[in-house]
Amino acid sequence: MPDKNTSPVRLPLKIDHPFRNAVVRGLAVVMPPLLTIVIFLWVGGTINQFVLSPMTAGARGAIAWAIEDIRKEAPADGTVVERLAPDADPANCYYETPDQKYIPYAVYDAVRRDQGAAPLPESAKGIYRRYVEIRYLPPWLVVPAFLVIFVLVLYLLGRFMAAGIGRIFVGWFERGILQLPLVRNVYSSVKQVSDFLFSPRQIEYNRVVAIEYPRMGIWSLGLVTGESMLDIRAAANEPVLSVLVPTSPMPVTGYTINVKKSEALDLNITIDQAFQFIVSCGVVVPAQQLQEALEAKANADAVEIDAETA
Repeated sequence: MPDKNTSPVRLPLKIDHPFRNAVVRGLAVVMPPLLTIVIFLWVGGTINQFVLSPMTAGARGAIAWAIEDIRKEAPADGTVVERLAPDADPANCYYETPDQKYIPYAVYDAVRRDQGAAPLPESAKGIYRRYVEIRYLPPWLVVPAFLVIFVLVLYLLGRFMAAGIGRIFVGWFERGILQLPLVRNVYSSVKQVSDFLFSPRQIEYNRVVAIEYPRMGIWSLGLVTGESMLDIRAAANEPVLSVLVPTSPMPVTGYTINVKKSEALDLNITIDQAFQFIVSCGVVVPAQQLQEALEAKANADAVEIDAETA
């Protein structure tokens, strides 16, 4: 006999929020390209800050040191001027810098003409560095040259790594890094990501399958690597597949298992879609699989409605 003093518990109704849903859908559309642009800008900014800028500064300083003509005293073979007179010879004129040094007027004039809104450097060395940047290292020349040199260095480094002595040096370096308590955790994670993105796959995958692993009723995504060993096939009395079951969110590790061919369900997705599904922990579902699921649900709902009305 139910208690009259008790009332049934009413679950709160799910309220649909069209505005919030629209905003979430908009974020889902905007975030992938936006994050892609942010990542590329971050990579470019990092390379510019820690590689391109130091290299450019070093080259600018070396060229300026090689060509500079800075005198501590007024030259006896020239004239010190603030402005060049129409009849004066620029080759024999010098300019006194704010730090009381003397440089050729042609160098000062080239910097003055191209300074724009930037203030004029207050030292003779600063003016020469700016002159080298204008005359020898303009951005339209530096960036392509840097890209060529950078790619060439990567190529030589890759060839060095392919050699036996290169792998030995890298092994020593990594063993030293892995001895550092805090650095080794960050380095190991970054290396897993970089190896997954840039290293060539040493395992060739044939197709994507779903298998009931680690027990019946639980489906795991697997990548078929080939046929299994003959002894296992003989024991199973049917063809057996070698399947790699990757782990999420980083599919660089996993389990190699042997599955009967009849127990492996072939999936209509590509290898790249399988990796996206694994890396996203099942959030990114291939479009054709999602569409098929929606159609199956719609058909099931239609059948249920027809059964109720019959």
